[in-house]
Amino acid sequence: MSGNGVVILGGGMAGFGAAHALHSSGVRARLYDDRKQRGGHTSSYAFDDGFIFDDGPHISFTENKRFQELLAESVGGEFERIRAYVNNYWQGHWIKHPAHANLYGLPSDLIIKCVKELVETTQAPAPKIENYQDWLVAAYGPTFANTFPGEYTKKYHTTEAKNLTTDWLGPRLYRGDLEQVLRGALEPETPELHYIDKFRYPTHGGFVSYLDKFLPMADQFYEHRVTGIDMTSKTLTFANGAVTQFEKLISSIPLPALLPLIKGAPADIVEKAKKLAVTRTVIVNVGVRREDVSRAHWTYFYDADICFSRLSFPHLFSTNVAPAGCSAIQAEVYFSDKYRPLEGSHADWIEPVIRDLTRCGLLREGEEIIHKSSWATSGNVIFDHDRPAGLSDVHGYLNDIGVHYCGRYGDWGYMWTDESFESGERAAQRVLAG
Repeated sequence: MSGNGVVILGGGMAGFGAAHALHSSGVRARLYDDRKQRGGHTSSYAFDDGFIFDDGPHISFTENKRFQELLAESVGGEFERIRAYVNNYWQGHWIKHPAHANLYGLPSDLIIKCVKELVETTQAPAPKIENYQDWLVAAYGPTFANTFPGEYTKKYHTTEAKNLTTDWLGPRLYRGDLEQVLRGALEPETPELHYIDKFRYPTHGGFVSYLDKFLPMADQFYEHRVTGIDMTSKTLTFANGAVTQFEKLISSIPLPALLPLIKGAPADIVEKAKKLAVTRTVIVNVGVRREDVSRAHWTYFYDADICFSRLSFPHLFSTNVAPAGCSAIQAEVYFSDKYRPLEGSHADWIEPVIRDLTRCGLLREGEEIIHKSSWATSGNVIFDHDRPAGLSDVHGYLNDIGVHYCGRYGDWGYMWTDESFESGERAAQRVLAG
């Protein structure tokens, strides 16, 4: 590649996946990001008090050997191998994950209904599945579906299950067979059934350390927010006044933000991009001078009156992300412009999170809290019914004008770390193929 070469927009896993593939073929790209540092959605933030918090919970559980080796090399072989323990909270009950196969200890009437309806669903003719709610009821029966994943959907995806499609599920929701469900209802200890049973995490520096190997592979420019893209003159403009040219463009910018930046983009395509929905996550971080806050690496919360959908406990990922003798708690509270707009500031949610941590018993009444922080960040693609047709048209337009999209927010999918990295590599390979 000659002249002004390849420009990559976005310094997360997808962006550095693209940089890696280009570098491997002898092409040095320029990478631009609007943040102050590398990482994108996989950024980590180090605080003066000794805590390190990622931009939402990130772990590596890939079985892809090539990617495992790339990440291991990136941190000089210094990473933790962890056996995951995951649990759930519902109305004062702590139950192992997946909840469907671990009903032990819940009210008897609820267990009986869940088991009875599971038997009925296995004997009934296959129903027509038109949305995620249909799938949940067909898989679990109405009682479990509405009590657990249905309620979680409203908190995590910010909309009801009937508004979602089913093309995102993969292994994420476990459906136990009758024997597993009965065993989990009768016995307090059950086999591990969660799709993540072990994971890896850098020993030092937080999750973003996994990008260290790739930093020399591209020229990087941070605090460069794109304000205009001209595909005719091959010109980018930035909010800081910088202007640059390119031959080929790779972007992991979220599609609803990307399309309005493109000069001459058809109004109907821009409108379809705006209808693509994504959650906005308020991250609240809490640190306490106590190690035994939780044995779980992360926990799902189903109650509507508990503000957070999920908690993670980063000090259990690596002891180096929190001061000695301390616990780190990260809470996720979900919003979306389309279904549940965030009003006010992300900082407004610090005290509600602390209140609910105390209500569910993870924090002790009056306990000294030694760290509080918060921010808002992009979350997950919402697989609603506007997505399929709108996404097809948006991607078709980008293909026509030569914008090579990648990553969670470019492909507009439910992607894990390795999938985002490989999406960036594929975008680079399309560039190399001309």
